[in-house]
Amino acid sequence: MSFSGKTAIVTGAAGGMGLNIALDLADQGTHVVLIDIKPPSINLQEHKNKDLISFAQGDVTDSDFIKGVIEKAYVETSRLDYLVNAAGVLWFDKDRSTEEVDLDAWDRIMEINLKSMIITCRHALPYMRKTGSGSMVHIASVQAMRGDDKPQVAYQASKAGIISLSKTVALEGAKDNIRSNSILPGPTVSPMQERWAEDPKIQRLTESVIPLGRAGTTQDIANATLFLLSDKASYITGTELVVDGGLLSRP
Repeated sequence: MSFSGKTAIVTGAAGGMGLNIALDLADQGTHVVLIDIKPPSINLQEHKNKDLISFAQGDVTDSDFIKGVIEKAYVETSRLDYLVNAAGVLWFDKDRSTEEVDLDAWDRIMEINLKSMIITCRHALPYMRKTGSGSMVHIASVQAMRGDDKPQVAYQASKAGIISLSKTVALEGAKDNIRSNSILPGPTVSPMQERWAEDPKIQRLTESVIPLGRAGTTQDIANATLFLLSDKASYITGTELVVDGGLLSRP
């Protein structure tokens, strides 16, 4: 699973899953460009591999911004090997049931969670072709595969769209040895679930229905992501890896 000397773009990397994935790649010798609209939750200049890490602050739904970031990464390193789409939002206050969801929020959630993916993919593919290969991982959710009696309909629909788009990208990239896969996390301790910190009983209630008895961690997702990016997964494309402690296996 050698990542040394490779180049990666990771969106949604100011914290949570995206940051964990990005730092793990840097620890493996990858040049990593972190993208987020917010500043990083840690001081990247204090990281032991700071020379391999750069940060671009901006909106992932801005095509010109993303194009410029990816082009700069390629010019500076002469390659683009990996793309990880971890940007996403979950707005409990505005994203509710079909009859209650704020439709302006629906549009913005779709932009951030799904439109950003087609923007990053369309700008990354040409540089991966120049590199000679590439691997993409897109963070979806187990909620894409199930209904919910307390739904966030825009979030769930956007995550289902990620799975479908990933399959299309996989077919488009296959002839150039470019792979595309999705990861479907289950309930995971991350900044997106800050409500758990405010009310730990909610987390414990969630964990009570997970067969492995605990919520996931961002490290669990990072481990799965690095596997799918790596040559160990060279025959895996156009599919989904569920990382949910067995939640979807429940009847």
